[in-house]
Amino acid sequence: MAVDVKICGLSDEAAVAAAVDGGAKFVGFVFFPKSPRHVTPARAGGLARYVPKGVTRVGLVVDATDDLLADIANTTGLDMLQLHGAETPARAAEIRKRFGLKVMKVVPVAEAGDVAKARAYEAICDRLMFDAMPPMGASRPGGNARAFDWALLKDLKTKLPWLLAGGLTAQNLATAVRLSGAKAVDVSSGVEDQPGVKSILKIKEFLQAAAALPCP
Repeated sequence: MAVDVKICGLSDEAAVAAAVDGGAKFVGFVFFPKSPRHVTPARAGGLARYVPKGVTRVGLVVDATDDLLADIANTTGLDMLQLHGAETPARAAEIRKRFGLKVMKVVPVAEAGDVAKARAYEAICDRLMFDAMPPMGASRPGGNARAFDWALLKDLKTKLPWLLAGGLTAQNLATAVRLSGAKAVDVSSGVEDQPGVKSILKIKEFLQAAAALPCP
């Protein structure tokens, strides 16, 4: 697959199987109660057992407490934490050290200056993700089917591998990758029939679209 794909917000066995069988390099589980994709650590641990080695299992958290992070680290078997809240570089470093998991920091983007904020995390995290800034009054920081100006990332210089997220679908993926230069992408709402309900067909279509892209 020319572009690596993360399928996020998985909550049932069929969707996990579709992601893995279709060639996803990452699978994501959401530990945020306000999200329609929320699962418990116990549930995520059960689903993660279906994920083979070579596929990175990611847990999405939003300003999580140490108790929740400990539960995730101790019971799920996940490989990485995706910090999708207002976690500072110091907090990201603390989480990475204390819980022994790799860390990916999400940077919300609305304008060029937002992209530069990623530099503060370069020496701390293992990966970055650039997602659309949530709309005013939104109850969750991601999964809002919202895109940003992908061209803002075109000349991005960073020491870390990064993913593009926000409003991606099988139909706009090629354009998003061309404009941003992304080598990895994240999708959640773009492969759903309704919030929190993954579509097996849309997962397959998205992964097929990614596989058809030329190598960046």
